[in-house]
Amino acid sequence: MRRIVLVTAAAVVTAGGTGAVVPASADTGPAGAGAAAIAAQGIDWGECEVSGPNDPMNNAQCAQVEVPLDYSDPNGRKISIAVSRFRHTDEENYQGVLFVNPGGPGGSGLAYAPALARWIGGTGHADVAAKYDIIGFDPRGVGSSKPAITCDPHINDPVRPAYVPDDWRDELAWIAKSKKYAQDCQDKFGWMLPHMRTTDAARDVDVVRAALGQEKISWYGFSYGTYFGATYATLFPKRVKRMVLDGIVNPKTVWYEAQLEQDKAFERNIRAWFAWVAKYDSIYHLGTSERAVRAKYYEVLDASEKSPIGGEIGPAELTDIILSAGYNTGYYIPFAQALSAWVNDEDPSGLLGWLNPGGEDNGFAVYLAVQAADARWPRSWAKWHHDAAKLHRQGYTFETWGNVWFNAPIAFWPFNGGPALKLEGSGHLPGMLFVQSTKDAATPVAGGLEMHKIFRSSRLVFEVGGKTHSNTLNGNACLDDKVAAYLDTGALPEGRRGPDAYCKAVPALNDPDPTAVQLKAAPGTGAGKDLPVGRP
Repeated sequence: MRRIVLVTAAAVVTAGGTGAVVPASADTGPAGAGAAAIAAQGIDWGECEVSGPNDPMNNAQCAQVEVPLDYSDPNGRKISIAVSRFRHTDEENYQGVLFVNPGGPGGSGLAYAPALARWIGGTGHADVAAKYDIIGFDPRGVGSSKPAITCDPHINDPVRPAYVPDDWRDELAWIAKSKKYAQDCQDKFGWMLPHMRTTDAARDVDVVRAALGQEKISWYGFSYGTYFGATYATLFPKRVKRMVLDGIVNPKTVWYEAQLEQDKAFERNIRAWFAWVAKYDSIYHLGTSERAVRAKYYEVLDASEKSPIGGEIGPAELTDIILSAGYNTGYYIPFAQALSAWVNDEDPSGLLGWLNPGGEDNGFAVYLAVQAADARWPRSWAKWHHDAAKLHRQGYTFETWGNVWFNAPIAFWPFNGGPALKLEGSGHLPGMLFVQSTKDAATPVAGGLEMHKIFRSSRLVFEVGGKTHSNTLNGNACLDDKVAAYLDTGALPEGRRGPDAYCKAVPALNDPDPTAVQLKAAPGTGAGKDLPVGRP
């Protein structure tokens, strides 16, 4: 499954599994009684590291919380989790703690404590955010947590080989690159890799909960954060107060099959962008039909292999840039502008502005580590090749091979992970709010329906026609008001079979009109929201 990181994209031999499936009855204490002593120490809050006087983290608190590396040996080696807190201001109506996770796996969440308060406030519901202590955190191995996993900081330096192999020599080059990366991870962090399951991270959250002195938590999870939240709810159902899941992972496809479903959905969404560009050919001059724009794009893609755009953007880099248009319609205008500038004026600056600068691989390393540990992946490269070649022949050409190479190190990981946790919607769980855009490519619509079946106390809201991934708090008042009402009072739509409520996608956001609003999203931000860098 492609990691969902808007600013960079876009979104696995030893025998045996890396951890047993733990039943919901594990809900007996902070991640099991063995971690209670750690949690009892509380949290020593301090100032956050900030970048300047206007950094919203100035108004947050930060800390490190020690947790066991291995919960089967709670007195053994320790690691720590970086945590942030944006405190409530409504003392009279205090609702407790609201954890937020941006997804990934591998997404840093520290900046999301003040960011979530700001986003909720931006929907006209600042009074709701004021009732919570909003808790951001970097999951184990991520960002400011200690240690932060990194395997090869130059793994994504441009210019990389083209994703689509012309022959076996091209494929073998990528295989060698993937094997080396897996070996680098083993050499540097082999001691930690078996303890990178989502269940481990969920137990970390429960230690933080206990250290905060809270009996229950609320949760707001985007993308992979929906699977993370569902894992916590399975392990600790009595510890959940409220839970919002937006852009829902399909629990039936964790994780190898998820990337195959993404390939199909991204093909649909990228072609929708090509059609949108054609609609405004008078502005962008890239073709008057979806087919013509698509042909022009692949012409540029092929040419970039021989002569990288601006010396730094080859086919792999160009695919990763344009992929973001499949995640978020806010990228429609700036990417059309950048591609048009190159095709029509040979100006590479627009595209170069979106190039991932590289220089670190923490998010990538954690993404692989979590997905490799969470579930079993095919160990035969013939399976990977066969599935990719088949999809490519069927016309899913845009992202199929890119997704293969993004995940390929897992095929050579030092162990085969799993088994995947069986999610359970315990009767102890309160009502939960699920939100799913029907044309979400990163987490296709089937995920919302499947998760809704498992968690019977949930209510599922469809954003009909929505093409932006994890689209709450982004300007659709129908969605945002439902989220605010739920966080405020626990109010949920009336239950039905299938989706319980529907909101139409907002036309101005879902299909922006460049003749009406000349929006140009800056690199490092998502359109419509001021996003911390790396929001999955």
